[in-house]
Amino acid sequence: MEKFFKKRGQKLQRRVTRLAKDVSEDSIDHIKENLVDRVSHIRNVRLLVLEWSLLVVVMIFLSLTQAFWYSDSYASETYVPGGTYSEATLGKVNSLNPLFASTNSEKTLSRLLFATLTSVDYTGHTGLGLAESITMDETGKTWTLKLRDGLKWSDGEPLTNADVIFTVNLIQDTRTNTSYNNAMAGVSVAEDKAGNLVFSLDTPNVYFNSALDLPIVPKHILEKVESALLLEDTFSTAPTVTSGAFTYNAAQLVGTEGEKIIYLNPNSNYYKGKAMLGSFVVHAFLKTDDIVSALNTGMVSATAELRSSDESKITSGAITLRQTSLSYGVYAFFNMDSETLKSKPLRQAIRQGLNMTNLRNFLNGEVALDYPLIPSQIDIKKYPEIPQEDFIKARSAVMNIVGANPTETLQVVTVDSGYLSQIAQNMAEQLTDLGIPATAQVYEANQDFVLNVLRPRNYDIVIYPIGLGPDPDLMAYYHSTQATSSGYNLSNYRNSLVNDIMVSARTTVDQNLRSKKYESFLNTWVDDVPAIGIYQTALSYYVNKNVRTFSTENSLVYSTDRFNDVIYWAAEKATKNRTP
Repeated sequence: MEKFFKKRGQKLQRRVTRLAKDVSEDSIDHIKENLVDRVSHIRNVRLLVLEWSLLVVVMIFLSLTQAFWYSDSYASETYVPGGTYSEATLGKVNSLNPLFASTNSEKTLSRLLFATLTSVDYTGHTGLGLAESITMDETGKTWTLKLRDGLKWSDGEPLTNADVIFTVNLIQDTRTNTSYNNAMAGVSVAEDKAGNLVFSLDTPNVYFNSALDLPIVPKHILEKVESALLLEDTFSTAPTVTSGAFTYNAAQLVGTEGEKIIYLNPNSNYYKGKAMLGSFVVHAFLKTDDIVSALNTGMVSATAELRSSDESKITSGAITLRQTSLSYGVYAFFNMDSETLKSKPLRQAIRQGLNMTNLRNFLNGEVALDYPLIPSQIDIKKYPEIPQEDFIKARSAVMNIVGANPTETLQVVTVDSGYLSQIAQNMAEQLTDLGIPATAQVYEANQDFVLNVLRPRNYDIVIYPIGLGPDPDLMAYYHSTQATSSGYNLSNYRNSLVNDIMVSARTTVDQNLRSKKYESFLNTWVDDVPAIGIYQTALSYYVNKNVRTFSTENSLVYSTDRFNDVIYWAAEKATKNRTP
């Protein structure tokens, strides 16, 4: 059996070998016939082969050229995380504790470093900040606030109701003397069983949510610091914990006069998210001329400290000007305790005799302002008519009141900021022409002016800007209780009817009825002339064209509201490919 299979295998092997040989010979003949023997035929079609080869090369070349030529069409330059944004501010940085912010530099740093309970939203009205919700009861005296969940300080510690209560108590402590004393006057706060904060007011106030636009400071850092020593504490020079979009990194003193550079880093625990910028630098200058130089040399990216008329000083082609209206008004406040200006007929004559067009001739893009309210605050159906200018009639009235040879010289004062000095000088000249001798005095915009001029009301007329805010609440500027050295009633205006109207408006929930109350106030204000409106201020923001800053669609109330969307600001660009 074994021999049989062996013999059959050998026979099969011989057949396979013979078959392979036949196939191989046939293949060689086939290749020779169809390839080798036909190579010689190429000579007959060599021109055609050459043409097709050149065509293929040309097509490849054109494809590569097109890809290179249109490569920019498939790539775009976009902003990316990182980079440094530097802003020039005006004024010394004496404290980085937000409760003591007074100069423009300090207010800028306060907004960048510390979050607030409420905040002006993109529409220009009071919105939410650290608070998730705020509700008012039917009396307007009790407000309930709930903080957002998961709030943290920059060091990772929870930001809680205890921090809010601690901050309010600090503000109300007379030994602290913060910038928010008036905002929390007559207010108590406590935590209820549901974990909400309940603010109880001595008197109703439908605008109290605006008063909660105040920064919160960390209890776990400051609770052991005596109130009277809070301003001198190291937290004021180098806050180790913040709640805003940025954290403090370092400070550099420039020279010996107080110019300073503050370096900030993004806060990873900021409730709105981490900022795109790699760092934010605030360069606090003492002179506007130095700010102009810094912009022209590229030392800083932007500034909000110059006037629109300063545009001619900017020589750098990289800088552009953006203007946005603010809820601020510049007024000429008459000191009604002044021996001369206590006369209502004289104040009326002054208003009638002033050439407002000439007084506003210095403006460059700002809007004229005649009333203590602006349309964005409340809808007033009918504004009272302001008497038309009549110089001859006004001068005659002045002569009848003060006589032909008045002995008193009015002091028109202001600060060296924007157009204020020119307006004060112009007003003094017009008053003199009306028959009321007047001189203009211009002071530096610092704490000395506040302490020695504003608070003691050491003037007859002061040209000064005031924050009108998102709401039409005028208590701070025209209620008689604010006609003190610590109040903002710069006219020392006292009118019991006005007091009642403003208090009543604060307690009126119905908006239509509230509007009528403010119409009544405006009628009295125009008749009494405690102040004359000059213009509504605008933010003149000079900024480098290569950076991304606040959205032009945002409505700003205060200049620092530009930082509402600071987490989206950018200074770094990169080219990225996109799908065709």
